[in-house]
Amino acid sequence: MLRPLPWKVALTDTTLRDGEQAAGVAFRREEKVAIARLLDRAGVAEIEVGTPVTGGEEAEAVRAVLGLGLRAAVSTWNRLREEDLRASAACGANAVTVCVPVSDLSLSRRLGKDRSWAVAALRQALGWAADRGMAVCVGAEDASRADPGFVEELAALSFEHGASRFRFSDTLGCLDPFTVRERLSRLCARVGGPVEFHGHDDLGLATANSLAAAAAGATHLSVTVLGLGERAGNAALEEVALGLARLHGAGTGIDLPQMGSLCDAVAAHSGRAIPPGKAVVGAAAFAHESGIHVDGLLKDPATYEPWDPAEVGRRRRIVLGKHSGRRGVAHRLAARGIRADPDRLAALAAAVRRLACTRKQPVDDDDLLRLWRLLEPPP
Repeated sequence: MLRPLPWKVALTDTTLRDGEQAAGVAFRREEKVAIARLLDRAGVAEIEVGTPVTGGEEAEAVRAVLGLGLRAAVSTWNRLREEDLRASAACGANAVTVCVPVSDLSLSRRLGKDRSWAVAALRQALGWAADRGMAVCVGAEDASRADPGFVEELAALSFEHGASRFRFSDTLGCLDPFTVRERLSRLCARVGGPVEFHGHDDLGLATANSLAAAAAGATHLSVTVLGLGERAGNAALEEVALGLARLHGAGTGIDLPQMGSLCDAVAAHSGRAIPPGKAVVGAAAFAHESGIHVDGLLKDPATYEPWDPAEVGRRRRIVLGKHSGRRGVAHRLAARGIRADPDRLAALAAAVRRLACTRKQPVDDDDLLRLWRLLEPPP
């Protein structure tokens, strides 16, 4: 374990908002409700449920989730426009994220605006929300490519005008953990309120960047189940929660054994299968084939597993394939009530390896028993 964090880290799950922005993903209202219930059961601190100004079924889904009476806080996402905030208020939201572009690239090329506009528009939005008693998280879009001084200026302004949190967004996933640690340490030291980090996975670093942000002083981390999100996705809830617990001893309130069923549900509702090699919850994360590994694992699971698969709602699997040894084959036979003599077991292991090479896929129990019968000595 690295140096323990002296504070609890709150996880803001945005599967139902940023996760749904993944190309081709669309959650129906009942699916958003089901996922929100599972997120709440898993212990996330806040659920960012969607963008009410979209209207139609999206607004209906937001109302439905807000009406569930969850333990988790439920927030909505809004542009820096009064119409967005009005739509959130109409749905009954009392916690909102207001997105403000902070890089000159986003301001000038996308919006045709400048920094002074961002300052004035943010002041106005914060005033509107404050007058209605809303808790506001200010989301600094593209903060990783913005002038750090301007980001700090907006963070200070946000807290001066009543914001409850400031979100530093690595919108294009272009930072590394070392830079995140440097930027967030400075930001957290210079502003007077909680800082959240929102990371994207374009370089495969979203989880590492999120852990670096927590080590730098961020009190909130933005995540999605399975890392679902735009382009290459976001920081994965299951990875960040387990990483904080295992590497930093940081409390998050997450019930880790719920991760398996939660991830399975989001995969089903999103239509995106969980890749076998997906960290923490993929089918291969606790699958073992190599003879040396299986031998050690059966003697003591800690030899080749970093944690008990039950800790994240998964099970261990012994797979038979090209690299299997006699110990793995004997283990699978024993599960079927068969005990093999050493000579026959050696021949069976060799037959398993040949079949796996021929088919280029694991050998299942039916094939194993068929090979076993073929090797049965004549009467």
